[in-house]
Order: sequence, then C-alpha cells, then structure tokens
Amino acid sequence: MKIKIKRKAGCKDLPLPSYASPGASGMDLYADVDGDVTLSPGQIKLISAGIYVSIPSGFEAQVRPRSGLALKHGISIVNSPGTIDSDFRGLVGVILINSGKSDYIIKRGMRIAQLVIKQTSRAEWIEVDELDETHRNAGGFGHTGV
Repeated sequence: MKIKIKRKAGCKDLPLPSYASPGASGMDLYADVDGDVTLSPGQIKLISAGIYVSIPSGFEAQVRPRSGLALKHGISIVNSPGTIDSDFRGLVGVILINSGKSDYIIKRGMRIAQLVIKQTSRAEWIEVDELDETHRNAGGFGHTGV
C-alpha cells in the first residue's frame, strides 16, 4: 500500500515513518520539537510528528505507544490508540503522558510513538426489541474471576 505523506516545513531533517524490522507492525514516529521538551511526571503534552498524511478511504492510522518508553520511563499515549481518520489532513501529533516518577526529556528526532495502518469497517445499526442470548449475556468487568 502506498500512502501520500508531506513533511511540515522545517522537518526535512526528520526521518519519514519507517518499520524498524521486517516483522514490525508499526512504523516509528519522530519528535518534531525545537530544543529539549521536558515531560514531568503526570504531565500531558501534544508533540508534533512533523508530518501530514493522506490515509486511503477504508483505512485508519493508529498512533500507539512504544513499549520501551512505557516500560523504562512510563511514557505512554493518553488516547491510545489515537486514530487518524482517512479524511484528516492536519498535522500528526502524539498526546504523550508521563506516568513515571522522573522528568523525561524529549529531543528532536526521538522515536516517540508508532503508527499502524489498519483496515476499517462501517457499521449500520439495526434497532431491535431483544438481543440474542449468549452463555455470557451481560456478564462483564471481572465476572469470570481472576
């Protein structure tokens, strides 16, 4: 699949999203920041990825956390996964949160998230008076035990 991408002015120094290995599902996104940006514990910041994308109709791009940042520093994405719809043409940004115990410094060009392209489906609701029964029915929120 080929997807159109445009760099933000002044972002030619940042790599385009890319897969880190042949089996990777997600492409790395890079921080478009000027100078160091400090993300303090509990703080949320929108960090630009420096790109605009044209996702084909019938697909979405999901912005997901990087597992290494989450494990080592408590850095995650507030709205994980973030969704880039096929009709969005704005600047791609990543809403990072620091759930760790120390300040985290974001530097220009750091890998801050990953982008996964997924096919989507459109649903049509059919209103009914009763739903079919299942073994589980309304059980949820831990009803099956630990």
